[in-house]
Amino acid sequence: MGRHTRSEPQPLALIYRGPATTDACAAAAAALLRGTRWGFDVHYVGPHERVPLEAQSLQSAALYVQPGGGELEPAYRHLHIHTDTIRTYIRGGGRYLGICLGGYLAGATPGFDLLPGDADRYIDSPQATVTHPHDAVIAVRWRTSVRHLYFQDGPYFWLHRHHDRHRDDATTVLAHYPNGTIAALVTGHGHGRVAVVGPHPEADASWYPPPLLNPDGLGFDFGHDLIDTVMTP
Repeated sequence: MGRHTRSEPQPLALIYRGPATTDACAAAAAALLRGTRWGFDVHYVGPHERVPLEAQSLQSAALYVQPGGGELEPAYRHLHIHTDTIRTYIRGGGRYLGICLGGYLAGATPGFDLLPGDADRYIDSPQATVTHPHDAVIAVRWRTSVRHLYFQDGPYFWLHRHHDRHRDDATTVLAHYPNGTIAALVTGHGHGRVAVVGPHPEADASWYPPPLLNPDGLGFDFGHDLIDTVMTP
């Protein structure tokens, strides 16, 4: 699947909206997707949406998005009944994008267990440059560039030592935090692919309470890179 053209059907992207996220996080994820080259047909899915989160809905989706917002354990209490549905969708060839809380939920303690490892709190990691759970700006090395992103108690990701990066479902690490832990990656899961990110590449100006500023200004290219990587076969 490459650049979308007018003659091609729009790939369906389903974004969770409900008690395990916030409306602002879901809306920002939708704006990020609409700004990519993929021409997504974006819809919300959840307990109070017209589209329910179930196997039949996911069957036609090119991408399922789990946004940020909220805390892990309460969120998983709302979502745990969907674990098998989401795992089956990804194993069958679907794609998952997890941002911040959605990255935590891609892990296993608790979560959907989609990663060849797990997710944990960056602020508790050794030599973390942000050590509080409040609004912050964090520097990350994304591929070869160092840039700043909005951050609020997001995860870092770690891989099992025996994980084989040379298999067909090889993991691509896209970004690191300053202490060397993983800030964003894309990996295989069955026949599908999973993208996770700890900071918020979808954050717009409204996310920055004064006097918090992003020294690089606002840009969404890292979010687009993450989506391109998970969507490209």
